[in-house]
Amino acid sequence: MTTKMKAVTRAVRGALLTGAWMAAGAGGVMAVAGATAATAMAQETTATMPTVEVTGSAIRRVQAETALPVQTISRAEIEKAGVTTAAELMTRVSANVNGLTDGASINVGGDQRGFNSANLRGIGTSSTLVLLNGRRMANFASPGDDSGVDLNNIPAAALERVEVLLDGASALYGTDAIGGVINFITRKDFQGLELNTHLGKTREGGAGKRTASIAAGKGDLERDGFNVFAVADFQRTDALSTSQRSFIPGLQVEQRLGHLLSGYTSPGNIRLTSAQRDHLQDIGFTINGRPITNRLINLSAPGCAAPANVYLPAGTGGVDACTYNYMGDTELYPKSEKSSLLSRGVIKLGGGHQAYAELALSRAKTDYVGSAARVAGYLDYRKVPQLAGTGLDQLDDDIPGELEVRMRLNEAGRRTSALTSEGVRLVVGLSGTLAGWDYDTALNHSVNTVKDKDTHGYVLYNELLAGIADGRINPFGPSGPQGQALIDSIQVNDDVRHARGTMDAFDFKFSRALLPLAGGDLALAIGGEARRERNVFTPSALLLSDNINNDAAPEGGRATRDSRDIGAVYGELLLPFAKGWEAQLSGRYDHYQQVGGAASPKIGLSWRPGEALLLRGSAGRGFRAPSMTELHRPTVYSSTATLPDPVYCATVENNYADCADNWDTRRYSNAGLKPERSRQFSLGAVFAAGKHVNASLDYWNIKRTDLISEIGDDIILGNLAKYGDLVHRDEDGLIDYIELRKENRGAQIAKGLDLALTVRGVDTAFGRLGGRLNGTYVLDSKIQNAPGDAFVSNLNRFVTDGVVQRWRHTLTVDWERGPLSASLSNTWSSGYEDQNSAINIDDGSVVAANHVKSYSLWDLSGAYVVDPRLKVRVGVQNLFDRSPPYSNQAFYFLSGYDPSYTDPRGRRFYVSASYAFR
Repeated sequence: MTTKMKAVTRAVRGALLTGAWMAAGAGGVMAVAGATAATAMAQETTATMPTVEVTGSAIRRVQAETALPVQTISRAEIEKAGVTTAAELMTRVSANVNGLTDGASINVGGDQRGFNSANLRGIGTSSTLVLLNGRRMANFASPGDDSGVDLNNIPAAALERVEVLLDGASALYGTDAIGGVINFITRKDFQGLELNTHLGKTREGGAGKRTASIAAGKGDLERDGFNVFAVADFQRTDALSTSQRSFIPGLQVEQRLGHLLSGYTSPGNIRLTSAQRDHLQDIGFTINGRPITNRLINLSAPGCAAPANVYLPAGTGGVDACTYNYMGDTELYPKSEKSSLLSRGVIKLGGGHQAYAELALSRAKTDYVGSAARVAGYLDYRKVPQLAGTGLDQLDDDIPGELEVRMRLNEAGRRTSALTSEGVRLVVGLSGTLAGWDYDTALNHSVNTVKDKDTHGYVLYNELLAGIADGRINPFGPSGPQGQALIDSIQVNDDVRHARGTMDAFDFKFSRALLPLAGGDLALAIGGEARRERNVFTPSALLLSDNINNDAAPEGGRATRDSRDIGAVYGELLLPFAKGWEAQLSGRYDHYQQVGGAASPKIGLSWRPGEALLLRGSAGRGFRAPSMTELHRPTVYSSTATLPDPVYCATVENNYADCADNWDTRRYSNAGLKPERSRQFSLGAVFAAGKHVNASLDYWNIKRTDLISEIGDDIILGNLAKYGDLVHRDEDGLIDYIELRKENRGAQIAKGLDLALTVRGVDTAFGRLGGRLNGTYVLDSKIQNAPGDAFVSNLNRFVTDGVVQRWRHTLTVDWERGPLSASLSNTWSSGYEDQNSAINIDDGSVVAANHVKSYSLWDLSGAYVVDPRLKVRVGVQNLFDRSPPYSNQAFYFLSGYDPSYTDPRGRRFYVSASYAFR
């Protein structure tokens, strides 16, 4: 044994001993049981019963509860919900908060567009581990703040069930499982041929969906010694525009949030210098008979070009100009095309061994369409007939007579980008029994490729400015043939960003029962993993030239190529040390190249005092290594929401109209980051009431320290005495940019309760009834930005980039009678205090305080089994056509509501059919 392996082995042994020591002090710490505990309590563990592997344990066992709470979503439940993607399914998991969605990705030039992710407990996508059949996948390759698996790469049509481990599991799975683990488990040993189709349509139009899948398999593993199958899935969803939804005008964005809209309009607004404004006032210049008062003017006001360009005196444009309402001219839901293929083959080798191979291919192409491009152009005032004789060239300006025009380039069309995320995953392995040990070992090659392409509406910047300056492009009306030809010739159609992430891994696991104890067999599992991660990010030459309007090059832009080696070993000990008592001790040691290593111990303890009650608990420690993006990401330019600068405000009597703005930011990675540390514990009970009802209640508590984060720009400006060195100013003392750098800062605390209630098989005169309730009640959710700072709570309060609602649930009631069945479900999120911080820079006012209403969606579906081969289902999603509640949040591109958890599609109807040849 090498010196390095000896050190690793000692570390695992130490972790297990630490877990045992923790057990001595944790006898009263009990966790919660999952949804199947009632059945488990009625079973006796015998050697003849089949064993299964459950997420949260490396030891195969009789199908029963582990010491950790696991929520299982079956294929039947997925079908009843009418969802067709993994991302849609995760919206129905109450513990999933602030995951990345297509709705929240609607923006122009945004970070990690197209990424759909899970986020258990709301503590971060990077702290939620997503597995496919118990093994890792390559993370979404595009660099950004979040690191995790793109749910678009999950072959949803092939799923058999989903197991959600609602407890930190770093001790078994690795450093990114602090919030929990989501294990997507596909079909195995499928035989025959099965065809499925799904057609969906919305009441108001747009966002229609069409899907088709085919599954084919041959061979019975026990009888024939082999099985091979494949599942192919194809989905297409149509785009949804703001003009197709009646609730958009009802949000009253223009009246409520006019200051969040844009001053770049068509016809263009003119931004005067102070000297130009004063001069025009002195000579009595008017617009539509009214003297001007502001520096922003529009020569056509108040006749702004509807519907997107409006005259809004209280809006960004002010009383002398126009305001552009992009909520009247963008998309709410993107067009997408998704396809996947999962193929798996297994063959018996004899002697208790078998070989298997699994191939997963996926491709998700999402078209994001935003508003038309904006640009600040410059031209000689004499080219504007209304101003030609005003003598602006006689003023003492930087460039006398030059006008700045803030225009919307409608003639180029809306900005459109295509984001393509492709996944390839090949697993080849052996499993079986060797010298009394059950073993499983495999090679795993996984790749994610992301292509971000500007396809239309983005134009070459320098050429655009030249066309405005020489008059070929008219900022105030239709351009002539020469101007339109110029715009057409400078359209960008370029793969501006290309990213590729590769993960190659080898893993092994051995487990066996060692000796009988009072409560059952003592069992041991040991395993390890070695993997290599590589990320390549290649911006195009055109992007790096910084000549794409509205798509800026990163500072010091360059291609990046990073890689690292990761090694881990782990062990788990199952100790049924007394009748009704079971301890689960586990420990893991991970080592990350360039970062270092750490041990993660965990203990679980369960006690069954009777058949109707199970008490259990867990406690453990973990760590999360910084992602390669956090270590090596290229610098990104961005901007803040509208915020006041206290230094500038002190010179203008705190008039926000003068001293608040969207300040430039520069976001930096940090090669010197340390790992985050975590500790978590859970406590709970499950109760079975007869054979029909069981309920469980979990208390969970997570704390992370050395939190890898940036200090919020609002926090920086709110405490310049402490963070003033992060604000870089020019020679006049005005903010040049704010430095946002990844550091190990502060801490995060999250704690709450999980409630699960299941009713099964209640026979009545009207049919068989059943139901499920899964809900999460959050007791605390807060972040400390730096050691010594006060904690800032985002519980039921929108802070910086989102909110953690206090209560979320999914409730389902099922009915079946003969060939007929029906399902009624409800998803619900509690209301919360809005962001309430957006500033109107025209008059210095702050947005009116708002409380966001609760959000409740009801779905109804019914199925008819025509014969054993054919089943038809019809359904209505959002039965009562509930629109997203109004929100004044200023973080997301879409205004008027929060797109991170709401659904703008409205009432939707669908029909699906399944036909099986057996």
